[in-house]
Amino acid sequence: MKIKILNNIAKEGLDILGQGNFQIVDEDVDPSGIVLRSHDLTSLQVSKNLIGIARAGAGTNNININECSKHGVVVFNTPGANANAVKEMVICSLILSKRDLVSGNKNLDMLVTENKSDLEISAEIEGMKKIYQGEEVKGKTLGVIGLGAIGSMVAEQSMSFGLKVNAFDPGLTVDTALRLPSSLKRFDSMEEVLQNSDFVSLHLPLTEKTKGLINESKLKLMKKNSVLINFSRGGIVDENSVIKFLDNQHLYKYVTDFPTKELLERLNTKKDVMIFPHLGASTKESEVNCAVMACSQLKDFIEEGTITNSVNFPNIISEKIGKHRIFITNKNEPGIISKIAESLATNKINILEFVNKSRGNLACNIIDTDDKIDVSIVSKLEKISGVTNARLCY
Repeated sequence: MKIKILNNIAKEGLDILGQGNFQIVDEDVDPSGIVLRSHDLTSLQVSKNLIGIARAGAGTNNININECSKHGVVVFNTPGANANAVKEMVICSLILSKRDLVSGNKNLDMLVTENKSDLEISAEIEGMKKIYQGEEVKGKTLGVIGLGAIGSMVAEQSMSFGLKVNAFDPGLTVDTALRLPSSLKRFDSMEEVLQNSDFVSLHLPLTEKTKGLINESKLKLMKKNSVLINFSRGGIVDENSVIKFLDNQHLYKYVTDFPTKELLERLNTKKDVMIFPHLGASTKESEVNCAVMACSQLKDFIEEGTITNSVNFPNIISEKIGKHRIFITNKNEPGIISKIAESLATNKINILEFVNKSRGNLACNIIDTDDKIDVSIVSKLEKISGVTNARLCY
């Protein structure tokens, strides 16, 4: 089974694939699986051999999910693997947004180049203290939009600094809700959070629904002199609207991990933007965590047919009880399961266990049997109308 590596993936992750029946490749071959980070697969044309793609990170907007789903290719991500790294970056930005420590540090560099005496330096530093007087976060209110792995950690850490936290998440799960501190105030709408927060931190995936979500109408709701922090995806924020609200000084500062030419040009003339070169998840620990999770999930899927953390197919886990296992993906339509069972019965394959899971219009199946299955039987399963992929697990 050839696994194509499209970015630098931590050795700890690749070692996991090395323990299985896999050949790691990076040349132009037709692989069974792909592991990547930021490589662009939006124009991907799915080959017959490809069965799984593992993204070492949370966002999958660099992968053509629709094309993968159409051909039964399971796409994985690694939610939570880089959550602590991003959380620390958000907390750091939260503090820096109203304490201009970065500019203060740069001005110290100027004092060195001007070759001034200790007495002159001390005098200038006293003057700087007034220029760079900032505000503390304690007692202020942070609005968190999105309470997934990162958002919930940001909320909890912020409260330990004495911040009040307002939050909104339309897709909040019961498990996440139970983990959140009782002092966190949850609102029924994003608008309420925007109206009642001194800082707003975004923690949402980039989808068609969230693209340009923070626009002029939303920014109008935010408090004057508030701070907007975006470590999710640049496209969630309408940049022209943000610049307009920075210009009229309604928004105090925009902090983002996604530089653009216009924002970088503003950085040279204004103090109302703070930009980082996509460093949110750039820690050694985060890269290892993401690599290990991505490679483990892909390995387990290819070998056992189990799915954990897929963005297009349902999670499915089943302990193997037979000598052989078939994994099948299909459209979630009536009659397909009976056709699969009928095809196996016709070929004298006795089913020991049949597990089916569905998610929206997609479904997947794990079938265990003690009877030998040859390639011709798998080919017949693939030809069933509605089946998008069928294979033996190894």
